[in-house]
Amino acid sequence: MSAASLATRPAARILLVDGCNRVLLFRFTPPDRPPFWVTPGGAVDPGESYEQAAARELAEEVGLAIDCGPQVARREVEFLTLQGVQVLADERYFRIDIDTCVVDPAGHTDLERQVMREWRWFERAEIDRWAEPIYPADLVAMLDATDSSGPHDA
Repeated sequence: MSAASLATRPAARILLVDGCNRVLLFRFTPPDRPPFWVTPGGAVDPGESYEQAAARELAEEVGLAIDCGPQVARREVEFLTLQGVQVLADERYFRIDIDTCVVDPAGHTDLERQVMREWRWFERAEIDRWAEPIYPADLVAMLDATDSSGPHDA
């Protein structure tokens, strides 16, 4: 299927970085493919801006009710949704630097509770050598490009 024939899926994703310079990732375990890790975030709801979606997703998935600030990155990528639909995702990224955070899964949807039961904070050096796929594939470069303190050693 060509990218031109795919449905576009607008999405807001969050680069949540703690005071130890680690990034929060969620492990997805869909029944139809191997597990993978992704940043918090998800689809933009009808009538919602990317900024509103980022704040909603952060509150639902992490339990943080804060402003996500401006978009810091954008990418388009084809992927298979958890519902089995091939889409062209228009992903907008928001970076949030916090001292510390404990994930509160109370806002997770039923589907998220089924496939997203694990999360952890990753050091940059762990990302490239992790045994399971991590998305976005260029996460370390994206973190470096959006870090106001400059690049870090991996």
